[in-house]
Amino acid sequence: MEALLLRVNTPRFLALRLLRPISPRFCYQGPFAAIGLADVPQPSLPSPQWVKIKTRLCGFCGSDLSLILMRDSPTASPFTSFPCVPGHEVCGWIVETGAEAGDLEEGDFVTIAPMLNCTTRGIAPECCSCREGRPASCENFARGNFSPGMFAGLCRDINGGFAPYLVAHRSQVYRVPSRVSPEAATLTEPLAVALQAVLDNLPSNREKVLVIGGGVIGSLVVKVIRALDIGCDITVVEPSPFHAGYIKDCGADRVINGGIMEAGVNITGARAYKPLLGEKLLMGGFDRVYDIVARTPTLNTALRVTTAGGTISVVGIGKEVKLDLTPLWLKIQTIKGSYAYGYNKTREGPKHAFRMALQMMACGKIHVADMLTHKFPLRDYRKMIEINRNKAAHNAIKTAVSFE
Repeated sequence: MEALLLRVNTPRFLALRLLRPISPRFCYQGPFAAIGLADVPQPSLPSPQWVKIKTRLCGFCGSDLSLILMRDSPTASPFTSFPCVPGHEVCGWIVETGAEAGDLEEGDFVTIAPMLNCTTRGIAPECCSCREGRPASCENFARGNFSPGMFAGLCRDINGGFAPYLVAHRSQVYRVPSRVSPEAATLTEPLAVALQAVLDNLPSNREKVLVIGGGVIGSLVVKVIRALDIGCDITVVEPSPFHAGYIKDCGADRVINGGIMEAGVNITGARAYKPLLGEKLLMGGFDRVYDIVARTPTLNTALRVTTAGGTISVVGIGKEVKLDLTPLWLKIQTIKGSYAYGYNKTREGPKHAFRMALQMMACGKIHVADMLTHKFPLRDYRKMIEINRNKAAHNAIKTAVSFE
């Protein structure tokens, strides 16, 4: 089958790190390109507990772009194996089931939670993260039945959704309710990311919230807060007028292009203090911050504008950063890592963020289908990458590969 294959090794990684400043296009076209179309074997079921899925749509994630452009930190490289077929925001039809696939049936329209954790890797007993309901933080991503890989699409043995077919363990598969369209279903994964970020740093009605970055995840964070009927004040930082307009419609109280320090003073009533050198520091400020960008400038600003005892969720997948930790100890703040999703306490018992996200979409509490602004056939992957490099110029929010 024809798939989008990512090939990375140390020489290519180093070469592209040198070439990328000249032009990022070296990463996806030309002789040094890390990604391209290739003929790969159609996957077979690894065990009777697995199912085979015919892909309908696969969303293109910001992490896919960073991976292709060699922008990720190599720190996570022990938990990735190449060559691999990326793509983890998937929906499609089950076309084959193993004898132990439970109640899953051929013809079911499904989406998958892509993590390759202890259960999928056949490891027992499970690690502490998996036992505690956070399989995305599994300690065994480099062990078990498969090559290293945190999730389908980062493992050379389990391909992702930029291919006509993929396989998934029964524990990863979630049926899509009939009231949820394929366009919405392919956003289940990023919606689950945003939902988990909010549940792990849940604001109250009276608090002041700051979201840094108004792209897909930033918009979904705002949608989730409003879908949970939380009436907190929400400020979003987003420079693109197109995305700013969209996120305002999502339920943000205001969207600003910059001037976070001044906004913190005006919105929260905080007081700004100017040190001998460097940026101002607020005493008072936002109660909760979700940093979707997670770079040195945004994280340092987040620390300075968060109130005493406030919490900063690092949602974006950045790399090395340099921080002035003075606000952290001075205001006794909390910085929380935020990655993927897991099980959450509900009135009905523990429930995975994927199931919660699908239920919220099915009952109309949250609408996401309109975020899928662009669909491409697999052969147009370079055009898709170009648009994702400059979404604002193309009025793009979420893009996807379509196998319709």
